[in-house]
Amino acid sequence: MFKKLPTLPKLQQHLLSLLVSVSGIVCSIVLSYAYYLIDTNSVNIALIFIFFLILVSCNTVGYLYGIVCSLIAVLCFNYMFTYPFFTLNFSISGYFIGFLCMTAITVLISTLTSHLMIQSNLAAEREHQLAEAEMEKMRANLLRAISHDLRTPLTGIIGNSLTYLENQGHLTEDEKADVVRNIYEDSSWLINMVENLLTVTRIGENNLTITTSEESLEEVVGEALQKMGKRHPECVIHAKIPDEFIMLPMDAVLIEQVTINLLENALLHSGSSEPIDFIVENRPQEVAFIVRDYGHGIPKHMLNNLFSGTPSSTLEADVHKGMGIGLVICKTIIDAHCGTISGRNHEHGAEFTFTLPKKKEERLPEEGRV
Repeated sequence: MFKKLPTLPKLQQHLLSLLVSVSGIVCSIVLSYAYYLIDTNSVNIALIFIFFLILVSCNTVGYLYGIVCSLIAVLCFNYMFTYPFFTLNFSISGYFIGFLCMTAITVLISTLTSHLMIQSNLAAEREHQLAEAEMEKMRANLLRAISHDLRTPLTGIIGNSLTYLENQGHLTEDEKADVVRNIYEDSSWLINMVENLLTVTRIGENNLTITTSEESLEEVVGEALQKMGKRHPECVIHAKIPDEFIMLPMDAVLIEQVTINLLENALLHSGSSEPIDFIVENRPQEVAFIVRDYGHGIPKHMLNNLFSGTPSSTLEADVHKGMGIGLVICKTIIDAHCGTISGRNHEHGAEFTFTLPKKKEERLPEEGRV
């Protein structure tokens, strides 16, 4: 039990220190007297006083309270437990040495606990600074991803609109339909990105904390698959979900968004028309969600930066090639749930996995794609 008082206002620190000091002295006197009725061994009684002096030193601010308590302890020991009883006798041999020893013990313990407290505060400050730096990095990555992914569809909308306005008299009906279709697709993509941005605003601005509640895994996954089917009717997903009923602490809307983002990644970035596997595994401490496609896989140069929000310079200027915002948001959401997310290549394509703990806990997430 070490000092945590410096986290309180000064007045409260001293009031609590005074309360601890008085309680320590009273308890030491009561226990010492109770022991004295059983055994008159003065050495053991002195140890009782020293024990409570250590407790007082560990739980009060500064050195004053411990030193005053050591003086009171010596006086009480002299008055109550040395002959002649209930009389102060300063001529007892070793009295002054006993006082010095008790005072030295309290000063030493106060010094050690003060140093531990300072180190603890420094460690907490470093942890806070690291968290701030991580949040700042997340914001920078998100802004970088947004600037990249918004620019691409907006450029397409402007280009197609200009083409239609300047050449509508020379375009065939099929060409006009293609231009309008391109504008529609770019606009739909923009709407999806705006939904992602609105989703991430559900997470606290100053930290990665969210309010979770126990949700049915089957219902959340079913809702995500239903929305995916409405958005992409052509997409074929082979889903495998555990038969048992599972409740998980989560924000259902955010986890649905992560699931949809990863499934859309597999559909739009894999370069394959093969069905997508969506597997949910019930593990002892967590539940794993696996999205596996059978396409060309993740380029090697992107594997280490899947969730950094850094767009690849080799990507084509296509609306569905935007790399950054979806996975950045996925990582932010999974971090907020104290889960992990990762991406890798398997023998026939790419695979993304995110996990959610069955109980609320703090742990560092892994890295994983948009």
